[in-house]
Amino acid sequence: MSSIEVLDKDRAGRIESHGTDYVNDTERRGKPRELFGVWAGSNVAYLYFVLGSLLIIFGLNVWEAIAVVLAGNLLWVGVGYLATSGPAAGSPSEVIARAFFGVNGNRIVAFISGWMVGVLYEAINLSVGALAGFAFVQQFVGTAPAFVKISIVVALAIATFTISVFGHGTIIKLGPWFTWILLTALIVLAWFVITHANFGYVPKGGGLSGGALWATAAAGFAIIASAPLSWPVGADYSRYLPRTTSAKSVAFWTAFGGFIPATGIAILGVLAATVVDMSNPETAIAGLVPSWFYVIFLLVIILGSVFNNALTAYSTGLALLAAGIPWRRSRTVIFDAVVAVGVTLYALFISNFLDTLSGLLEVSITVLAPYMAIYAVDIYLRRNRYDGPGLQDMTRKSAHWHTGGFNLAGFIALLVGAVGSLMFVNTTFWVGPLASALGGADLSVFVGGILGGGIYAAATARKLRAHSDAALHATVRPQPAGDGQVTL
Repeated sequence: MSSIEVLDKDRAGRIESHGTDYVNDTERRGKPRELFGVWAGSNVAYLYFVLGSLLIIFGLNVWEAIAVVLAGNLLWVGVGYLATSGPAAGSPSEVIARAFFGVNGNRIVAFISGWMVGVLYEAINLSVGALAGFAFVQQFVGTAPAFVKISIVVALAIATFTISVFGHGTIIKLGPWFTWILLTALIVLAWFVITHANFGYVPKGGGLSGGALWATAAAGFAIIASAPLSWPVGADYSRYLPRTTSAKSVAFWTAFGGFIPATGIAILGVLAATVVDMSNPETAIAGLVPSWFYVIFLLVIILGSVFNNALTAYSTGLALLAAGIPWRRSRTVIFDAVVAVGVTLYALFISNFLDTLSGLLEVSITVLAPYMAIYAVDIYLRRNRYDGPGLQDMTRKSAHWHTGGFNLAGFIALLVGAVGSLMFVNTTFWVGPLASALGGADLSVFVGGILGGGIYAAATARKLRAHSDAALHATVRPQPAGDGQVTL
């Protein structure tokens, strides 16, 4: 195969041929800084504006809310760290997880934490984009009838999932364009918000103090942290980089690309909520900006939700493949689209959007926090040395088969971490018994991460360090024939 043919397999505008299979060294190219456009473009999203405003609605003052935003978004450092495994393994995160959950264990984990949680986030992003679409239509024709609203949801889904079907090369190519268009609009929005904001805003009743303040801040932290925690899939976008790529550069450009827009937009949401009622987030911004920019901003919200969801759908498609669904990657994305549209229609037309949003985000972290911690511990203990081709072996002879296809250390650590986290979660529809005992303080992120990562480290530290030393002297095996998938 010529070098041109190799590069064409992931060319922008052409459906990516790779799924969860190993990316050979001859197919690697690119620079770590390209990851900035991917992560910044996908995170210039109105969702963060809504999340920031929720902190004010909960009862925090401006500076308390901003502190929570900054603290929660520090978890983007973890997203960057996990992304370093991509060039090392030449595989997506959903496959690398076989190393710490086992071949069969990872099927279950990929389906739950990779696909089910991912589809919920797809629905959230579609809802945000759709609400902006409804408001856009109402600017010109008044109230939009139900069939128009449903058409908007479907149209956004088609645009979103088309990008996902084309895959990695197209996402990398579009990233910078989305980034600069959306960041330009964000700067203009920042001007209008900051000039109207009430920096001395104090909630009714004089604000919170003592235990109530800490409980509310903890709940807010969980909601803000849920965004970076939902992205333990950085290797999906870094796996095409050469094996010799600097891990520090991969971590920096990934984390920086996500942190800047997520933090900046959430802070603007905090400030906006000091002067307008953000209980109706799709129309609230109209009270802060001129009518001409409001229309532009609605289009920006739609554009941002499309690109953010394109990355989410790409990763959930890979999660289905890792779970053992014998389809092409493009078909898994189409299946995602159908499910996500159904969940979106429920959130918009049957349930209360803000209650559904905050509840889904808070519950998802009970799985995502221990998952990310286990992943990070595995990278650290292995010194980021993965056998990419070996991860493709799903037979009983696989080095990752362990006990009946389950790595009990990782699987039990995830289960205990998730249950422990659930005991400390505080949502609109479930308050864990230990969170209730602490006055409503939501410590789910900390408990889930410490339990999951701690148990896994204690059970595997000696073995993984020995594995890392052996891998240093091992010869990397050639790429297996085929693409590692069964197609229909």
